[in-house]
Amino acid sequence: MTATSNPNEHQFITEPNKAMVTLAIPVLFSLIAEPITGLIDTGFVTRLGVTPLAALGIGTAVLSLGFWVFNFLGISTHTGVAQALGRGEVDEASKITGLALIIAFALGVLVICVVWPLAPIMARWAGAIEQEVVDTAVVYVRYRLFGAPAVIMLMVVFGTLRGLQDMVSPMIVAIGINVLNIVLDWVLIFGVGPFPEWGIAGAAAASAMAQWVGVLWAIGVVVRKLGMPDSIDFSQTWNLFKVGGDLFVRSGMLILFLFFGTRVANQMGAEAGAAHQVIRQLWIVAVFIMEAFAETTQSLTGYFYGANMIKQTRRVAWYGTLWGFGTGVVVAILLAVCTSLVTQWLLPNDALILTVFTAAWIPTIISQPFNSLAFITDGVHWGTGDYGYMRNGMLIASIVGIAVLWGIEQSGSTNLALVWYATVLWIVLRSAWGLVRIWPGVGKSAPLAV
Repeated sequence: MTATSNPNEHQFITEPNKAMVTLAIPVLFSLIAEPITGLIDTGFVTRLGVTPLAALGIGTAVLSLGFWVFNFLGISTHTGVAQALGRGEVDEASKITGLALIIAFALGVLVICVVWPLAPIMARWAGAIEQEVVDTAVVYVRYRLFGAPAVIMLMVVFGTLRGLQDMVSPMIVAIGINVLNIVLDWVLIFGVGPFPEWGIAGAAAASAMAQWVGVLWAIGVVVRKLGMPDSIDFSQTWNLFKVGGDLFVRSGMLILFLFFGTRVANQMGAEAGAAHQVIRQLWIVAVFIMEAFAETTQSLTGYFYGANMIKQTRRVAWYGTLWGFGTGVVVAILLAVCTSLVTQWLLPNDALILTVFTAAWIPTIISQPFNSLAFITDGVHWGTGDYGYMRNGMLIASIVGIAVLWGIEQSGSTNLALVWYATVLWIVLRSAWGLVRIWPGVGKSAPLAV
C-alpha cells in the first residue's frame, strides 16, 4: 500500500480496518524478524551452557543501552517524512533522510568509541557477578559493536520507508538480514567447514555482518524512491537534536528500566539471569508484534496530521487502539498456550531454572494487553510530534519502576517474578499516561483535543 498524494483519497477514510491491517501485516513481519532471530541466537547459545546464556543476556542489555537510546532518529525521521508526505513535500522528505543518516553514522562510531573501553564496567552494571560471565559478555559486546553504525542507520531508513507508508520494503530487508544472521550463527558459533568454532563471539559477529548488508540494501531502496537529496542542510542538525531530545530521554529511560531489571535479575544468580534472558527475549517478540499497529498508527497519524485533517487523525487513534488492544489479548493467550514449548526449546535442562522461569512467566503473560495500549498510544503521540508529553510519561513510569526494582535488589530477594511484577506496574503507568492524552485529551496543548 502506498500513500496517495491527496489525503482525501486515502484508503483509510473509506476502509479504515482494511487500511490498518494492510499496512500492519508487513510491519509485523519486519519487526518480529529481529526478536525471533534473537530467540534463535538464544537457542544456539543455550547449547553452550548456562554461563554463555547469562552472558548473552548481559551483553544484550549493554548493547540495548548503547544502540536503542538513539532510536529517536528513526522515530523523528518517520514522523517528519510522514508529515512531509501529507503536505506533498517529497524533496523535504529526502533532505530529512539524508541528514538523519549522516548523524546516525556519526553516532554509531561514537557508540563504538565509548562502549568498547567501558564494556567490562557496563557488564558489571548489568548485574554480572561471576568473572567468567563478565569476560564472556565483554567478548560478545565488542564483536557486536562493529555493527553499531549500521544498526542506528537502519532505524533511519526504516523510519523513512514507513513514513512513506511503504511497509513491504522494510519487511523484505529485515527478513533478509535475519536469514543471513541465522546462517552465519550456525557457521560461526559452532564452526562449519573451514570456519573455526567461535562460540558466543560468532553469534555477535554474525549479527554485525548481517546488519551492514541490510543497511546498504535499505539505503538503495530509499534512494530509488526519493532520489538523492539535492543538498544537506546541516543547519537543521540542532533542530533535529532539539526535537529528538525528548525522544532521547524517553528512549533512554525505557532502556534504563529494562537494563536495571536485567541487573537485578542477574544479581539473583546465574539461573535467574538465564531465565530472565529467555523471558526478556519472548517479551521483546510480543512487543514487536504489538508494535506493528503502533508503527502503522504513527504513519497514518503523521500523514493526516501533516495534512491538518484532525478528524481523520482522531479516527486513526481510535482504530489503532482497538486493533492494538485486541492484539495484546491474543498475544497473552498465545504465550499461555505455548508455555510448555518455551520450556522445552529455550531453557537449559535444569530444574532450578525451570522453577524460576515458571513463577516469572505469569506476570509476563498478564502484562500483554497493557503493553499493547502503551505502545499504540506511543504511535499516536509519535505521529503528532507530542514528544514532550511522552518524555514526561516515561520519566514518571520509569522512576517509579526503577524505585521498585531497587527495593527488590536491596531486599536481597531471589524471586525473579518480582522483577516482572515491577515491569507490569511500569507498563500500566505508561499505558494510562498515553490514553488520557487522547481520551479525554489531558492538557490544553493536547494535539488531538477537540
